[in-house]
Amino acid sequence: MPASASSSSSLPARPTLAEIAAALETGRVTSRQLVEDCLARIDDPQGEGPRAFSLVDREGALQAADAQDALRRAGAALSPFAGIPIGVKDLFDIKGQVTTAGSKVLAGNAPARADAITVARLRRAGFVVIGRNTMTEFAYSGLGMNPHTGDPKAPFERAVGRVSGGSTSGGAVAVADGMVHAALGTDTGGSCRIPAAFCGLTGYKPTADRISKDGAFPLSGTLDSIGSIARSVACCAALDAILAGAEPEALAPRPVAGLRLLVPQTVAFDEIEDAVAAAFEAALARLEAAGARITRAPFPEFGEIAGLNAKGGFTAAESFAVHRALLAEKEAEYDPRVSVRIKRGAGQSAADYLDLVAARRDLVDRARARLAPYDALALPTTPILPPRIADLASDDDAYGRVNLLALRNPTLINMIDGCAISLPLNGPGGAPAGLMLAGVPGGDAALLALAAGVEARALAD
Repeated sequence: MPASASSSSSLPARPTLAEIAAALETGRVTSRQLVEDCLARIDDPQGEGPRAFSLVDREGALQAADAQDALRRAGAALSPFAGIPIGVKDLFDIKGQVTTAGSKVLAGNAPARADAITVARLRRAGFVVIGRNTMTEFAYSGLGMNPHTGDPKAPFERAVGRVSGGSTSGGAVAVADGMVHAALGTDTGGSCRIPAAFCGLTGYKPTADRISKDGAFPLSGTLDSIGSIARSVACCAALDAILAGAEPEALAPRPVAGLRLLVPQTVAFDEIEDAVAAAFEAALARLEAAGARITRAPFPEFGEIAGLNAKGGFTAAESFAVHRALLAEKEAEYDPRVSVRIKRGAGQSAADYLDLVAARRDLVDRARARLAPYDALALPTTPILPPRIADLASDDDAYGRVNLLALRNPTLINMIDGCAISLPLNGPGGAPAGLMLAGVPGGDAALLALAAGVEARALAD
């Protein structure tokens, strides 16, 4: 069975949450059928299941599916999405399970006593949690490689073996291969958007303070955002509402005609690969043909961010605060490519950190003012295609360089406290790229409506 096909002829090959909800409502498919189909894909010996999941709750998922089917038959479905299988990144607490955050270091911890708030909200909407998705150890990389759990492969040139993007790596591969129909993730510097771009999906990063982080193992308290990976803008919008504790509403796409988009010429196009540039420029041409007004101009604030992060930035300082005791006791059990980045936080003084907080506050204010005349920023999600795993497996220098390139553009948005979405683009030969649209802090609803319009009108092949 092809990775994107459905076990039920009543569903499209790559069904959206709304399409699955409609099939459930009319009885064309049951939650149990959906879960059994996902489990079969996870179990496929030729597939990526063992690398996309660190734990599969087979019995729990089937029981939850049967419960959702019974509620629906009784006319008491918890939401239109009740019964849809979803994956959860391994840094979220799930009651009764150990939260390892992709590491060996936490494997001996006690099971969580309660679900993370976001997991609880998904359950209250009736989503069926099918398992824990693999990730970069402690979410500290944009590539998705993990020596403890393996490296899930992106769909593009799978026989070659390309990274799936991090840190929500297993979640993206699981959605791309139909092992789940959406994935709960986090995004500190691109960890939802990069895997989405590398795996031909849609990934959303909300304004950082929009969704509770309670029950999610932290990387950077300042930059962490709770987001999702799915198959459409409407899917991500529905998930975002549920995760924020709100009722999902029908998403009204904003017309593309008249949109004012700023394409930043500072930093975002440095070292861009030809295939990514071609896909991005083709998308811009479609947007202009649909009536969007494209402005290419410098964005000086982006040029300041590398300097602000020269000592490791918020991520190094705040992760070191979390890990310093664990590192002292168990450093040998860490992925050395992760521990070396965490330990950069030891080199920051309290004064350095306070300076960074002040500088970032000023940066956010100036970036907001620069964006005021426009509806959104438009830039490539990453300047590179997913690199080959073999090229990075034993070359730490190459890994470090490529990792920073993958993270660079998404990090620009986290540093200005924006909201952002990555939409899938097809480059030459089917090479995956992403169109990132980004808005000001708190502009989530406006950005999602804009992105839905772009998706509907300007990105069709």
